[in-house]
Amino acid sequence: MTLRLRELTPEEITEVSAQIEWSYAEGMERYAGFARETARRKAAQDVPQILSKGDSVLYALEHDGARVGHLWLGERELQTGRVLWIWDIFVDTEHRGRGLGKEAMGLVENEARTRGLARVELNVFGGNEVARNLYRSVGYSESAVTMAKDVP
Repeated sequence: MTLRLRELTPEEITEVSAQIEWSYAEGMERYAGFARETARRKAAQDVPQILSKGDSVLYALEHDGARVGHLWLGERELQTGRVLWIWDIFVDTEHRGRGLGKEAMGLVENEARTRGLARVELNVFGGNEVARNLYRSVGYSESAVTMAKDVP
Protein backbone atom coordinates (compact mmCIF):
# COMPACT_ATOMS: atom_id res chain seq x y z
CA MET A 1 0.00 0.00 0.00
CA THR A 2 1.20 3.52 -0.69
CA LEU A 3 1.30 6.58 1.46
CA ARG A 4 -1.84 8.72 1.50
CA LEU A 5 -3.01 12.02 2.98
CA ARG A 6 -5.98 12.40 5.31
CA GLU A 7 -7.08 15.68 6.86
CA LEU A 8 -6.59 15.62 10.61
CA THR A 9 -9.56 15.79 12.93
CA PRO A 10 -9.79 18.75 15.35
CA GLU A 11 -8.56 16.49 18.17
CA GLU A 12 -5.60 15.35 16.10
CA ILE A 13 -4.81 18.95 15.14
CA THR A 14 -4.49 19.82 18.83
CA GLU A 15 -2.08 16.92 19.35
CA VAL A 16 -0.03 17.52 16.22
CA SER A 17 0.17 21.30 16.65
CA ALA A 18 1.77 20.75 20.06
CA GLN A 19 4.31 18.45 18.41
CA ILE A 20 4.96 21.04 15.67
CA GLU A 21 5.50 23.79 18.26
CA TRP A 22 7.99 21.64 20.15
CA SER A 23 9.86 20.64 16.98
CA TYR A 24 9.94 24.21 15.65
CA ALA A 25 11.29 25.52 18.96
CA GLU A 26 13.89 22.78 19.07
CA GLY A 27 15.00 23.65 15.53
CA MET A 28 15.31 27.34 16.37
CA GLU A 29 17.38 26.48 19.41
CA ARG A 30 19.58 23.83 17.75
CA TYR A 31 20.13 25.36 14.32
CA ALA A 32 19.45 29.09 14.68
CA GLY A 33 20.99 29.81 18.08
CA PHE A 34 17.80 30.94 19.82
CA ALA A 35 17.72 30.83 23.60
CA ARG A 36 15.37 28.07 24.80
CA GLU A 37 12.70 30.37 26.24
CA THR A 38 12.79 32.68 23.22
CA ALA A 39 12.36 29.71 20.87
CA ARG A 40 9.48 28.31 22.95
CA ARG A 41 7.70 31.69 23.01
CA LYS A 42 8.13 32.23 19.28
CA ALA A 43 6.89 28.73 18.43
CA ALA A 44 3.91 29.12 20.79
CA GLN A 45 3.03 32.34 18.98
CA ASP A 46 3.77 31.40 15.35
CA VAL A 47 2.12 27.99 15.04
CA PRO A 48 -1.34 28.94 16.38
CA GLN A 49 -1.25 32.20 14.41
CA ILE A 50 -0.63 30.40 11.11
CA LEU A 51 -3.17 27.69 11.90
CA SER A 52 -5.83 30.27 12.79
CA LYS A 53 -5.62 31.92 9.37
CA GLY A 54 -7.48 28.95 7.93
CA ASP A 55 -5.55 28.83 4.65
CA SER A 56 -3.47 25.81 5.59
CA VAL A 57 -4.33 22.17 6.17
CA LEU A 58 -2.80 19.63 8.52
CA TYR A 59 -2.78 16.12 7.08
CA ALA A 60 -1.99 12.74 8.54
CA LEU A 61 0.49 10.71 6.53
CA GLU A 62 -0.99 7.21 6.51
CA HIS A 63 0.69 4.00 5.39
CA ASP A 64 -1.12 0.67 5.53
CA GLY A 65 -3.91 2.34 7.50
CA ALA A 66 -1.63 3.65 10.26
CA ARG A 67 -0.65 7.25 10.87
CA VAL A 68 3.11 7.48 10.31
CA GLY A 69 3.55 11.25 10.41
CA HIS A 70 2.02 14.53 9.35
CA LEU A 71 2.18 17.16 6.66
CA TRP A 72 1.18 20.83 7.00
CA LEU A 73 0.49 22.64 3.73
CA GLY A 74 -0.93 25.98 2.73
CA GLU A 75 -1.08 28.35 -0.19
CA ARG A 76 0.93 31.56 -0.04
CA GLU A 77 1.31 34.54 -2.30
CA LEU A 78 5.03 35.25 -2.61
CA GLN A 79 7.19 37.39 -4.87
CA THR A 80 7.51 34.34 -7.11
CA GLY A 81 3.69 34.07 -7.34
CA ARG A 82 1.18 31.78 -5.67
CA VAL A 83 2.86 28.65 -4.28
CA LEU A 84 2.02 25.62 -2.20
CA TRP A 85 3.98 26.09 1.01
CA ILE A 86 5.18 23.23 3.19
CA TRP A 87 4.94 24.45 6.76
CA ASP A 88 5.97 21.11 8.24
CA ILE A 89 6.64 17.54 7.21
CA PHE A 90 7.29 14.86 9.78
CA VAL A 91 7.71 11.08 9.59
CA ASP A 92 7.62 9.29 12.95
CA THR A 93 11.05 8.05 14.02
CA GLU A 94 10.12 4.36 13.82
CA HIS A 95 8.99 4.75 10.19
CA ARG A 96 12.03 6.61 8.87
CA GLY A 97 14.48 5.15 6.37
CA ARG A 98 11.76 3.50 4.26
CA GLY A 99 11.32 6.23 1.64
CA LEU A 100 8.17 7.69 3.20
CA GLY A 101 9.61 11.21 3.25
CA LYS A 102 10.27 11.06 -0.50
CA GLU A 103 6.82 9.60 -1.08
CA ALA A 104 5.29 12.41 1.01
CA MET A 105 7.10 14.99 -1.10
CA GLY A 106 5.53 13.38 -4.18
CA LEU A 107 2.11 13.78 -2.55
CA VAL A 108 2.90 17.47 -2.05
CA GLU A 109 3.63 17.85 -5.76
CA ASN A 110 0.36 16.10 -6.62
CA GLU A 111 -1.50 18.45 -4.25
CA ALA A 112 0.11 21.46 -5.94
CA ARG A 113 -1.01 20.20 -9.36
CA THR A 114 -4.54 19.55 -8.06
CA ARG A 115 -4.68 23.15 -6.82
CA GLY A 116 -3.36 24.47 -10.12
CA LEU A 117 -0.08 25.62 -8.59
CA ALA A 118 3.20 25.27 -10.45
CA ARG A 119 5.59 25.73 -7.51
CA VAL A 120 6.22 24.31 -4.04
CA GLU A 121 8.38 26.15 -1.50
CA LEU A 122 9.51 25.66 2.09
CA ASN A 123 12.02 26.86 4.67
CA VAL A 124 14.53 24.56 6.32
CA PHE A 125 17.10 25.30 9.00
CA GLY A 126 20.63 25.40 7.60
CA GLY A 127 22.04 22.76 9.92
CA ASN A 128 19.21 20.28 9.34
CA GLU A 129 21.15 18.15 6.86
CA VAL A 130 18.71 15.21 7.00
CA ALA A 131 15.86 17.42 5.80
CA ARG A 132 18.01 19.32 3.32
CA ASN A 133 19.25 16.06 1.81
CA LEU A 134 15.67 14.80 1.45
CA TYR A 135 14.62 17.97 -0.37
CA ARG A 136 17.68 17.89 -2.63
CA SER A 137 17.06 14.22 -3.46
CA VAL A 138 13.63 15.08 -4.88
CA GLY A 139 14.84 18.04 -6.93
CA TYR A 140 14.60 21.07 -4.64
CA SER A 141 17.28 23.73 -4.89
CA GLU A 142 18.21 26.44 -2.45
CA SER A 143 16.89 29.85 -3.41
CA ALA A 144 18.22 31.83 -0.43
CA VAL A 145 20.68 31.16 2.36
CA THR A 146 21.02 33.24 5.52
CA MET A 147 24.39 33.06 7.25
CA ALA A 148 25.45 34.40 10.62
CA LYS A 149 28.45 34.64 12.88
CA ASP A 150 28.57 35.59 16.54
CA VAL A 151 31.32 38.11 17.27
CA PRO A 152 32.68 38.49 20.78
